[in-house]
Amino acid sequence: MVEVRSDRCRFVARTARAALIVSAAASANIVFAGPPYITDDPEPTETGHWETYAFGGVTKTAGSFDGSTGFDLNYGAVPDIQLTATLPIEFTRSSGATRTGAGNLEVGVKYRFYQNAATGVSVAIFPRVFLPTASHGFGSGRTALLLPVWGQKTAGDWSLFGGGGYAINPGSGNRNFWQGGVAVTRAVGERASFGAEIAHNSSDAVGARSYTALNFGGIYRIGGPFAILASAGPGIGHSRDGGKYNLYVALATAF
Repeated sequence: MVEVRSDRCRFVARTARAALIVSAAASANIVFAGPPYITDDPEPTETGHWETYAFGGVTKTAGSFDGSTGFDLNYGAVPDIQLTATLPIEFTRSSGATRTGAGNLEVGVKYRFYQNAATGVSVAIFPRVFLPTASHGFGSGRTALLLPVWGQKTAGDWSLFGGGGYAINPGSGNRNFWQGGVAVTRAVGERASFGAEIAHNSSDAVGARSYTALNFGGIYRIGGPFAILASAGPGIGHSRDGGKYNLYVALATAF
């Protein structure tokens, strides 16, 4: 998600984390799609409202624990458009030593260009830029770009969403790659939802292999504007390199 985490693992972890936290609870209702899953959904933040997330995530690889913590800010600027910024702190622990540093600043715009209420289908693009603001060896020192398309089909308490896109990943030894996933969730009452996903990244570095993860997660609204998000699961394809397991938690606030 090896003594120090490679650029490959750092970039995968950052893009995965960004996808997990782009939106969660909107206004007075839980959004039953997207976070806390790696797979995103096309639903933007409600117009004129904010969604903020205090998050933490960790990935266990063969030789280290790697992860990040920080804040995500999302604002519904106009109908069907969400502005997003992510402010992360990265960390890695290997051989008894821990290293921390600023992560790359992430900015993005989600644009839902299709919505059909009668069929429950919607589609959005969500380009994101990863600016080279990382310190202490985190990041490649180059600007990266992720260009995904996300779709969703909702039917009653069930939601199926997924998609993916192409990542422009410059830097020494890096290569551009594809990422995608599919998830299914079910609402349970007015406060909670539970679901599962499978997500995949192709190789993003010279000599690296692709990575596939299986995650299970849920959202629970604890009252007022607050919700708890959590997901966890194992790597099921080349997990020794990409991550033996992943864990993510966040406190979401909507206002």
